[in-house]
Amino acid sequence: MDTRTLVMHQAMLGDRTRLRAYDDALAWAVRPGDVVIDVGAGLLVLGMLALKHGASHVYAIEGDPVTAAVAASIAEDNGLSGKLTVIHGDARTVDLPHKADVIVSELMGNIGPEEEMPEIIAAVAKRALAPGGRVVPQRLTTTLTAIEFDDEGWGVWSGDSLGYRLDAVQQYVEPAAHLHFFQRLPTRLSAAVPIGDSVLGSTENAVSTTARKLRITRPGTLHAVMGSFTATLAPGVTLSNFPSYPGCNWGVWIWPVRHTPVVDGDVLQAKVVLPEGVRVATDWQLECGISRRESS
Repeated sequence: MDTRTLVMHQAMLGDRTRLRAYDDALAWAVRPGDVVIDVGAGLLVLGMLALKHGASHVYAIEGDPVTAAVAASIAEDNGLSGKLTVIHGDARTVDLPHKADVIVSELMGNIGPEEEMPEIIAAVAKRALAPGGRVVPQRLTTTLTAIEFDDEGWGVWSGDSLGYRLDAVQQYVEPAAHLHFFQRLPTRLSAAVPIGDSVLGSTENAVSTTARKLRITRPGTLHAVMGSFTATLAPGVTLSNFPSYPGCNWGVWIWPVRHTPVVDGDVLQAKVVLPEGVRVATDWQLECGISRRESS
């Protein structure tokens, strides 16, 4: 297992809030004797939680061959060979001997759907979920928010940073999405506006490329548009990467804009552009412009 993959799994396993949320969701979803499919099973934590909550068998499907081999060793070390089957393959095409009562997955990217989670879960549900079966998470929502940084990230390239002007940097940086982990909460200049709302297991899931209006609700300096997600795992159980929490393994995507003073009533028109065949959010583009509040 290469270092990047190992570090990724360390971060996910160290995210205790994430694990508690999935534990609570599986306690709701799994009934004694259920068959469970874990899509993108990784190192089997969700599959083992499903067994803890009464699943009779878990099919753990993992696309990466090295991770699947490590997962098989973990299953054997824990005496799970008769209860948990590790399968290396594409979950969308794997044939299983039984229909599943529950599908569980944690394929959320930093903005939610950029790892094709809605499409993958829909394909698996169509092939392998029994009538009346349950999916964890139930829903995945992606939002855009206009923000002002608190002297970090894109916010440092200002006309007064540490007593110096650094704003020339704004002219030279490529207009691409940045992954950001906040050290200090930014100021939200607008409400969060949904651009994607997927019921997982359904086939009608997509990020909207229609322009959205982010209405400015407080005066400040517009630094960026932030993309974040909320996953509803089960009734009353949610996970969000903004506002963040200690140990969160997800960042958020930031589309930087030229630092611009704004006031209550201004409207930022924001449109996500998805290049064909691109799933990595760094290549997602954002077109935006400001409509100024009319002066009285």
